[in-house]
Amino acid sequence: MTRIAILGAAGRMGRMLAQATLQTDGAELGAAIVRPGSSLIGADVGELIGAGKCGVAVTDSLDKVIDAIDVVIDFTTPALTEQAVALCKAHGKAIVIGTTGLDEAQEKTLGEQAKAVPVVYAANMSTGVNLSLNLLATAARALADAGYDIEVIEAHHRHKVDAPSGTALMMGRAVAEACGRDLRTQGVFSREGRCGPRTDDEIGFSVVRAGDIVGEHTVMFATEGERIEITHKASSRMTFANGAVRAALWVAQAQPGLYDMQDVLGLRD
Repeated sequence: MTRIAILGAAGRMGRMLAQATLQTDGAELGAAIVRPGSSLIGADVGELIGAGKCGVAVTDSLDKVIDAIDVVIDFTTPALTEQAVALCKAHGKAIVIGTTGLDEAQEKTLGEQAKAVPVVYAANMSTGVNLSLNLLATAARALADAGYDIEVIEAHHRHKVDAPSGTALMMGRAVAEACGRDLRTQGVFSREGRCGPRTDDEIGFSVVRAGDIVGEHTVMFATEGERIEITHKASSRMTFANGAVRAALWVAQAQPGLYDMQDVLGLRD
C-alpha cells in the first residue's frame, strides 16, 4: 500500500483528494494536513468528507507525519509548495504537485530538487486533458505551417487567482513546441484598444472567470473558410483528484526526477 499525505485537506480540493485516496485500490490515506490553528485539527478525515471514520486524524504539520507516509499530494499555493518540496527532499519522500502559479524561479528550484526525489508536477492531472496535449501537438504540426491561426480560450470559476490557467499555459506550450515557436516571445496574453492585426506566428490567450465553472479549455486552429477546435470540459474536480492519486501510486515507484502526467499515463513520445 502507498501511504499518501494530503496538504490543504480542509479545502474543497483537499477533501476530494482524501476521498479519491480512500476509494483507490493500493492507496492508503496516511495523513491530512491543514493550517495551524484550524478548528479541524484532531478530527477524523473520513467523517469530514462523509465517508465514516477512517482512523486518520487531521494534523497541522507535514513535518509531524513525514516519516509515516510515502507520497505527498500538494494542491496549495506556490509558497507552501516550496516548503513541502524542501521537506520531501530532506526526508527522501516523493511528491505530486498540482499547485498552479509557480513562477520561473520556483519552477527552476523544483527542477533542481527533483534530482534528489521523484516529483510529478502538472498543472492538470486529468487523463482527458493530458490526452488532449497529444492531440494538440499532432494538430499543431499539421496546421501551423498551413496558415492556421492558433488561439487558446479558457474559463474557470470566479475564485481562481491566476490567469491564464496552468492548463492553458500547458496547452500553449505543447502547441508551441510542436510547431517550433517560443511561447515566451510569441504568446499574446492581452489585447486591448488598437492593437493591430494578429501576426502569423502568435499564439493568443483569452480568459473567462465566472460563476462556478470547474474548468474549460479550447485550442482553436482557424484559417480562411474553416476552424478546428479541440476542447476539454471538466464537470467535477474529482477528475483531477483521481488523476493525482494515480500519479501518487506511480511516483512512489519512480526514480528521482521531474515528471508530469504524460509520464504517468505512458503518453510520452
